[in-house]
Amino acid sequence: MKSKVEILPSTLIYHELIGLEIQVIRSTNPALIGIRGRVIDETKNLLIIENSGPRELKIPKADSEFLFRIPTELSEKGRRSDTFVKIQGNLLLSQPENRIKNIKKLRKWG
Repeated sequence: MKSKVEILPSTLIYHELIGLEIQVIRSTNPALIGIRGRVIDETKNLLIIENSGPRELKIPKADSEFLFRIPTELSEKGRRSDTFVKIQGNLLLSQPENRIKNIKKLRKWG
């Protein structure tokens, strides 16, 4: 059986974001504030979110702040509830595969 990767709030920016629930809590575009959904794809500069609306929403990472929900089963061991983490979008600005590689470096040296 495949084990799930534990996601810590301090290392969320290095993990795969696809599948996580998200809310835009700050943006230079006021129309984006409050948007909620699930991350379904990601590019260097955008998070693509699926919400209850009829289409996918492309949210710029730069100049935005997000609230991610880490489900209990992916949270730190011993937690009994979901974890919510605020992340500045500017910290996510890179190609996802390069950002994810950095967690391996942290684990190797950490």
